[in-house]
Amino acid sequence: MGRLQKKKDPEKKRKQAAQKARRRKAGEAAKNSGKVQPLRSAQGPAPRAQAPARTAPQKANVASKGVQFLREVKVELKKVTWPTRKQAVGSTVVVIILVLIFSGFLGVVDITLSNLVRLVLG
Repeated sequence: MGRLQKKKDPEKKRKQAAQKARRRKAGEAAKNSGKVQPLRSAQGPAPRAQAPARTAPQKANVASKGVQFLREVKVELKKVTWPTRKQAVGSTVVVIILVLIFSGFLGVVDITLSNLVRLVLG
C-alpha cells in the first residue's frame, strides 16, 4: 500500500530558516554582550548547586490520566495514513483467497495423513 506524501511548502521552509537565523544572531549577541566569564581554574572548584527542596509528589487521579491518554491517542490517529476503500477491499480479497488456499492444502494433508495412519494401524 502506497503512502500519500504531503507537498512541502517552500515559503514555510524559508520562514523557518529565517527564524532560526534570527534566534542564532540573538544568542550570539547575548554571548558577546561584554560580560567576560572568569576561568573556573582561577576560581577554584565550581560551587555546588543546591538541590531544590523536595515536595510531596502530587498524584494525578486516574480520570485525568485517562483523558490525557485519549487526547494523545486522538492526536496520533490524525497522523495515520488510512488506506483507500479500493486498497482495503483489495487487501481483504487477497487475505480471503490465501486463507481458502491454505485451508484446502491443510485439509488435503490431514485426510492423507489420517488415511496413512489407518493403513498402518488397520
